[in-house]
Amino acid sequence: MKFRVERDVLADAVAWTARSLPARPPVPVLAGLLMEASDSQLTLSGFDYEVSARADVDADVIDSGRTLVSGRLLAEIARALPARPVEISTDGAKVVVTCGTARFTLLTLPVEDYPALPEMPDACGSVPADLFSTAVSQVAIAAGRDDTLPVLTGVRIEIEGETVTLAATDRYRLAVRELTWKPEQTGLSAVALVPARTLAETAKSLSGDVTLALSTGDGEGIIGFEASGRRTTTRLLEGEFPKYRALLPNESNSLATVETATFVEALKRVSLVAERNTPVRLSFTDGQVILEAGSGDEAQASEAVEASLEGDDIAIAFNPAFLLDGLGAIDAPYAQLAFTTPTKPAVISGKQEPDSAASLDYRYLLMPVRLSG
Repeated sequence: MKFRVERDVLADAVAWTARSLPARPPVPVLAGLLMEASDSQLTLSGFDYEVSARADVDADVIDSGRTLVSGRLLAEIARALPARPVEISTDGAKVVVTCGTARFTLLTLPVEDYPALPEMPDACGSVPADLFSTAVSQVAIAAGRDDTLPVLTGVRIEIEGETVTLAATDRYRLAVRELTWKPEQTGLSAVALVPARTLAETAKSLSGDVTLALSTGDGEGIIGFEASGRRTTTRLLEGEFPKYRALLPNESNSLATVETATFVEALKRVSLVAERNTPVRLSFTDGQVILEAGSGDEAQASEAVEASLEGDDIAIAFNPAFLLDGLGAIDAPYAQLAFTTPTKPAVISGKQEPDSAASLDYRYLLMPVRLSG
């Protein structure tokens, strides 16, 4: 095998493919990156039996072939090479990487022991990468991180015709995002529970239009994403996702509107004195919200921020980090907070203008912290 490729093209493709390789692989070959060169194309592949990644790039292929080398080492080398064309060739059981006057010799792994990548499932539809990336990032923040509850570490993807709904919850908050896409067929209906970490990393690394592919037959569920010469697949999570729609309240007793950036800065300041796992208290009246943290002999802070309120005055408390996550995710100049009672979840959504209706494309539901006394 022998080929030449531009340094930036190689470094980018290797970094993307190697990102999901396991740090401690159960078998040594799973730390490898498979390189296949043929017909003016270089294909790089990685697979750990859970997640697969593949990137196709143009290359000047002199001799076709395939070889397996340490993915992380190749990624580090490619990133460090000078801005010159790179030549990679096999020499017996070794791979030689040459770039300008720099030369590296890598040991190969037994390519015959490398597992075959899973086939890409049938395409379901496509969505612009920037829209998909934003939607996934808005939802993934609410996914659980406790691997003993795997069903809560996923993002539920619901497909109903031209609407895709993403949802995630860790029991303390819930994020729901709806978006419109182009389905491959009319009347399409499907559900998948995708590991949130893998989905977030994949969504932010793709460009152009993202094709979503989903296995709907018997056996292990797989979802795939493909865009601009890159494709990745991951096994789906199993288990019953909470019936989250029942958690979203149909009505509210109080609606508060506040400028997002001003509210976020005040919240960050006040929460400086909030000890670990202690809440920030919010007292809404028409005209302002007072933020308070700390009590008794502890450090204390308070700040007032301009706010409008429709309905009853309300005093409520939240985990400040969870509240900041939601305010950062709404991606709107104004935030609307909808309340029922101080002990029931609040729903945060975005508004473009103080007097405009809140967008229901994205909703972030947050459980309050019960105040003593």
